Amino acid sequence: MRTKISTAFLLLLFCSCQLLQEKGIPFKIQNTSNATITDVRFSTSEKLASMEFDSIASNQNEQGFLNMKENKTDGAYTLVYFRENGTKVETSAGYYTSGVSMDNYIRFEIKNDTTLVKFGKFPN
Repeated sequence: MRTKISTAFLLLLFCSCQLLQEKGIPFKIQNTSNATITDVRFSTSEKLASMEFDSIASNQNEQGFLNMKENKTDGAYTLVYFRENGTKVETSAGYYTSGVSMDNYIRFEIKNDTTLVKFGKFPN
């Protein structure tokens, strides 16, 4: 009997924590390239949630929380920016379902010739 009550309590505690958790994902965009990137936009594929930055200078970063409370379907994350020479770069990665992220954190690293994406636990 105690085991059933303990199990029910733990299940209730877990569910309540999930309900209180804000829909979205913390992110960081690091520009480790040799040039400033401009018109930076991090969004969901539904384009209901987005964070925009005018520019991110070389060896600088921007971070924040992408609030996804309006997202209702499945999708991915998209980072769009322009390189110094005007080239548009678009990177899609990750997955969310019904506005709930499958990951705890996303980090984009902009290099001179590529964009690296890393998912995982929020860094200390």
